[in-house]
Amino acid sequence: MTPLMPDVIVNGETIPSAAIAAEAQNHNAPQDKPGWAWKAAARAMAIRALLLQEGQRLGLEAEAREVAPGKLETGDEAMVRAVLETLIEPEQVSEAHCRAFYDRAPESFRAPSLFQPAHILFAARPEDAAARKTAMQNAQKALRDVLKDPKAFAGIAKAQSDCPSKENGGMLGQIGSGDTVPEFEAVLETLEAGQIHPEPVETRFGVHIIRMDEKAEGAVLPFEAVAPQIREKLEQVAWAKAAQRLTRDLVEKAEISGVDFAVGDKAA
Repeated sequence: MTPLMPDVIVNGETIPSAAIAAEAQNHNAPQDKPGWAWKAAARAMAIRALLLQEGQRLGLEAEAREVAPGKLETGDEAMVRAVLETLIEPEQVSEAHCRAFYDRAPESFRAPSLFQPAHILFAARPEDAAARKTAMQNAQKALRDVLKDPKAFAGIAKAQSDCPSKENGGMLGQIGSGDTVPEFEAVLETLEAGQIHPEPVETRFGVHIIRMDEKAEGAVLPFEAVAPQIREKLEQVAWAKAAQRLTRDLVEKAEISGVDFAVGDKAA
């Protein structure tokens, strides 16, 4: 009878099931599909074994590099890196490629936007469920009042907000992209000047009612200003595709048992 989670054998080298089970903890999977994490771990370990075998075949020597302050690569990590550096030949990214990428959606390359919002904060820590529930209820009530009478915003902010901005009627002044938490900024991006967001907004600080007073969307940047970042992005994509081709070729030439590599998994 075949074990439910067998050892994996790669060109005669055995990867124990227990080692795969330990690695599986680093792979996400639905709670009702624990086998998915095991298979992902088995495939990853099989590919690592193939890369290490290829390094031995090529007679490569790899010196460990520092990957974080005071932390060096393991010997296997250094060898895998050496194999990838030796064998991967990504497609060259030309200026024409960069220009075509930019021309498909130039509006996505903009200078930071400027916002002048106001808010009413009902503070509550994320881990305090009871306080969050109360904050949401209070925010919903205040929002109904504000939507019914927008001129009441400043008075409600002064009376109820937990932010120092309440002294200014909730006005936060001018802020730019990246100046606030992502959840808050995501709402700012959707609002036009004069609009009040129709739902309370949760962040790590609590629950907010948000109004946009003024907004200046960043201008579209010229190609020359963003060409370096486009090139870097395309080079990363080209490298990833080349790495997929390499691992797919190694898998196709190898003798592997204990885990299957479907067509879509061979470069995973």
